[in-house]
Amino acid sequence: MEKLKNKEEVVEEVKDTEVPLDKNVRLMSPTRMVVRRFFRSKLSILGLIMCISLFVFSFLGPVFYTEWGEIELDESGKTEYSISETTYEVNGVEYTLRQTTEKSLKDNFLAPPSSEHILGTDNEGYDIFVRLMYGGRISLIVSFIAVFLITILGVLMGGIAGFFGGVIDNVIMRLCDILICLPGIPILLIISTILDASNIDAKYRIYLLMIYLTFISWPGTARLVRGQILSLREQEYMVAAEAMGYSTPRKIFKHLVPNVMPQLIVSMSLSLGSMILYEATLSYLNLGVKAPYAAWGTMINIISTNQDILQNHLNVWVPAGVCIVIAVLGFNFVGDGLRDALDPKARR
Repeated sequence: MEKLKNKEEVVEEVKDTEVPLDKNVRLMSPTRMVVRRFFRSKLSILGLIMCISLFVFSFLGPVFYTEWGEIELDESGKTEYSISETTYEVNGVEYTLRQTTEKSLKDNFLAPPSSEHILGTDNEGYDIFVRLMYGGRISLIVSFIAVFLITILGVLMGGIAGFFGGVIDNVIMRLCDILICLPGIPILLIISTILDASNIDAKYRIYLLMIYLTFISWPGTARLVRGQILSLREQEYMVAAEAMGYSTPRKIFKHLVPNVMPQLIVSMSLSLGSMILYEATLSYLNLGVKAPYAAWGTMINIISTNQDILQNHLNVWVPAGVCIVIAVLGFNFVGDGLRDALDPKARR
């Protein structure tokens, strides 16, 4: 029978069988792991490239392409000739009088793409390529401002409702229910009419409308934050924070909200695409940016009143539609990539 080994012999054998760790090996941090997962997805990289390209095109394009301005007309002085004929009879003899009229056109409208105008001009004589860049500025800035304000309000109200619960939770959630039930487009029509009567500068109308959109859109984020905090406030680290005597704002914004940030980041990235579509819809319905200032939706709005442009001048409205599609797809791809990268259950 084999002799039993004492404790010292067992310890020595275990030490001999241990695999030594390489001192140069470093553990991967959570942030680095998220970045690695994000860039492993081809759609995430494609979406990031699309978004960056739009930002470079919209914000740096006008810096280098200065030949035409956003509200600068092409007054090339084209001349149009028209001939009219008048027939009359004198003493049984018929005479025909031909009259040539020269008309100077002020604007070079609906010009085809050329070296002077890369994408041509629209029906008012504005350079389409330049207005595409300035329209991108409006769409992107307005969308980011709206999503940023919606997130702040949603985190604030949802955090308070989820942490305190009770009467405060009921009041905030009922307020959310009321705001969700408000009809968006009819109220926007009323606000737009009021802004028209107030003679507010057309360039700033869309920002005022986006404030209203922020006011009615934050309940979705608030519900998301509230649901997460309801489950997180019962965790062990919150019990420890309570035992340490931390203040309520510190427990909400230092311990609870940071744990909701992954979901918020995904929600924000996906909301950017929706907000760009919302802004384009408002501009298309003539509720947003007014002429002579440009927005992608305003540039497409031309086809609603002019069938000839819809059928024969694709260069006027197709580029704006392509930019909207690229923006929405890009932000959705980035949002999907972030959702997968921030998933704690993902193993790779």
